Amino acid sequence: MKTEISSNISRTYQSKLVLPPHTNHMGTIFGGTVLSYIDEIAAICAMKHSKKVVVTASIDQVDFVSSAKVGDILILEAVVVSTGRTSMEVFVKVESEHLTTGERLLTTTSMLTMVAVDENGVPSPVPKVIPETDKEKELFHAAQERKKERDKNHTAD
Repeated sequence: MKTEISSNISRTYQSKLVLPPHTNHMGTIFGGTVLSYIDEIAAICAMKHSKKVVVTASIDQVDFVSSAKVGDILILEAVVVSTGRTSMEVFVKVESEHLTTGERLLTTTSMLTMVAVDENGVPSPVPKVIPETDKEKELFHAAQERKKERDKNHTAD
């Protein structure tokens, strides 16, 4: 197995159409639906990176910036931005695109931690990631601080 992988190789994109069953009484997408899309793309991205099955360890941050409406197209982008021994931090960005105008709006950003596991469910080592864009480098360098914050929250009373 490679010991380092370019973040570009681990980048994943998905598109989803916002349909009436995915929306509330105001015609905007349910936050829980967006969260399920985020979890799914983060898992796919982490599996591509590690070449292993993964489980979601945490969803550390979700920022809902704007809403998507029925008929909008959601464009999801996920990228592994840092790795531990068995874990991978995955940054997910969701944009909505208006079907007729093509206008795009940032709807949601999220940071998740995924853990690679073997066939017995035991955490398994993953390759390191090489950040490429300025945003990826920024997220990579802030990874230790996010890990400290997660650890602090798990030991809090």
